[in-house]
Amino acid sequence: MRTALVIGTGLIGTSAALALARRGVTVHLADHDPEQARTAAALGAGTDEAPAGPVDLAIVAAPPAHVARLLADAMRRGAARGYLDVASVKGSPRRELEALGLDLSAYIGTHPMSGREKSGPLAATGDLFEGRPWVLTPTRDTDTEVLNLALELVSHCRAVPVVMDADAHDRAVALVSHMPHLVSSMVAARLEHAEEAAVRLCGQGIRDVTRIAASDPRMWIDILSANPGPVADLLSDVAADLDETVRALRALQSPDEAERGVGAAGIQDVLRRGNAGQVRVPGKHGSAPRVYETVVVLIDDQPGQLARIFADAGRAGVNVEDVRIEHATGQQAGLVQLMVEPKAAAGLREALRERGWALRQ
Repeated sequence: MRTALVIGTGLIGTSAALALARRGVTVHLADHDPEQARTAAALGAGTDEAPAGPVDLAIVAAPPAHVARLLADAMRRGAARGYLDVASVKGSPRRELEALGLDLSAYIGTHPMSGREKSGPLAATGDLFEGRPWVLTPTRDTDTEVLNLALELVSHCRAVPVVMDADAHDRAVALVSHMPHLVSSMVAARLEHAEEAAVRLCGQGIRDVTRIAASDPRMWIDILSANPGPVADLLSDVAADLDETVRALRALQSPDEAERGVGAAGIQDVLRRGNAGQVRVPGKHGSAPRVYETVVVLIDDQPGQLARIFADAGRAGVNVEDVRIEHATGQQAGLVQLMVEPKAAAGLREALRERGWALRQ
């Protein structure tokens, strides 16, 4: 691939353009908002000048509702040898293109499974997709050259290609992305009018659950409008679980011991099923999840504290597998949770204490 046209210079489009430009591909940028394309160009993602002729690959990075129209326009004017989109829904854009009577041998639907709560070109980064799955949904009609161009794009972005059927993809993202976003939003909505005294007690648990609720509502309306059925089916199942859980909690209030036992069994069941589902979430680098031991360090909110901890862990010969930070409410301090191999935990604790760090159980 020598040339590419990115249509849509938001977070995903600009990030892909940055990755391609860094690997020597001449990237042309287009957007319904020329100022946004100029911003992406100023960041080094390419040029906002139109290409002189057909490019090797046209990448449509727009909300699902606009993908088919933009692809159809690019195909009809012969903008590229191959065409793909990076929308988070795959079935409906392809069906719209089929309804328009277009030859889809030069098209492949794709979806990079990466993003941020922030949107727009200023939030973009050339390493956004590194190590992340990038779904490709070829059909029997997809030309081999187009599939190879898509694989080259994924390689330039250092993502991991995953081949799926389009409708299977839509059901999968409903499960692992779209439905969880709505659940997160519903939990966060409970905080909107909560008493300030209660909100001040927020800890890492509520931060984890509500983090993705900070995303742009307009973007999510576009996404959910393109995949409503699978998301509604999953939320119906969640609603049934909620109903059962509410009944179990009410039973725990009963003066009857047998009724309380039924309630406890119901709560235990939902917690057990939650454990069983959580352990299926892939771990580091997409491998099977592993159990790490947590070393908790108290730090002041001062520059360089995290760098010192990682440097001291490195001097102790310990690899930090994961890290989380819990900020103390109302204090300029926090707890850094270092996840390490169980066999390395004792040595790390000893090394950190020797270097003056305060540890917590």
